[in-house]
Amino acid sequence: MPLTSHAVGLAAGVLLDAAFGDPRRGHPVAGFGSVAGRLEGALYRDDRARGAAYTALCVGGTVGLGLGLRRAVAGRPLADTVVTAGCTWAVLGGTTLRREARLIATPLVAGDLPAARAALPRLVGRDPARLDDKGIARAVVESVAENTSDAVVAPLFWGAVAGIPGLLGYRAINTLDAMVGHHSARYENFGWASARLDDAANWLPARLTGLLTVAAAPVVGGDPARAWAVLRRDGGSHPSPNAGRCEASAAGALDVRLGGRNVYAGRTEDRPALGDGPPPSPTDIDRANRLSAAVGLASAALAIAAVAVRAASRTRKARR
Repeated sequence: MPLTSHAVGLAAGVLLDAAFGDPRRGHPVAGFGSVAGRLEGALYRDDRARGAAYTALCVGGTVGLGLGLRRAVAGRPLADTVVTAGCTWAVLGGTTLRREARLIATPLVAGDLPAARAALPRLVGRDPARLDDKGIARAVVESVAENTSDAVVAPLFWGAVAGIPGLLGYRAINTLDAMVGHHSARYENFGWASARLDDAANWLPARLTGLLTVAAAPVVGGDPARAWAVLRRDGGSHPSPNAGRCEASAAGALDVRLGGRNVYAGRTEDRPALGDGPPPSPTDIDRANRLSAAVGLASAALAIAAVAVRAASRTRKARR
């Protein structure tokens, strides 16, 4: 089965992320965030229509850039491979996600709660001063579970479906959601379109993440049948239409209980329990990382295979 330059580029981008993680300086996503922040300053109004226009400009411009890059490398396999690899590396974040989780887990396992609290805001938006060791462990496990979809499965899914524009467009959508898509007095209306678009873009990838997590449960000593049962029972009870699938399947695979009270800058959310086990302990963060790595590897294999199968199908049709 022939591999296309796009499939090779996806594979190379995955390897680059595994080897280096996010670039320390000059990250393209940070550049996009800077441009989007300036545009927000120019367009902001506490209004859904204005927020929808802002989202359309940011996402449309990024997709347009992706279309331009795809057109520029059309018919040039080496260039297509290089550009696809660079774009894939830029939009993936699995290695950095697990690295940040380890930076919290290391002092937490050693009993250094102040150091773990100091590191937590790099990964989680909760108020660390209110969390004990198990509260921090739960926050990290939930973040790793949810962001395995956002940082790995979803960009690879859209890269397989829509190529370079899919890679860049998805990361623009997800970045806007992180910037303006949360509940607050400033963004409740202005960020509504960004949040809903992110929900739509993640609907299929989140469910794929849940299924891959179920399949990967044995990697961490888990039972796929239990993970599947928890996913089916609890996946829809989370307030997010997508995060619950990722977190519930991880809870079942790790045999822990996620959910509970979360405090964000003075705002409190009480979330339903996911799973039947005990609350996560600090050592469960490493297990969550191993589960995330297995899911990421499986999603990469699926994305590359999907592109290769589609290319083979087109080749057969062209020969008829």
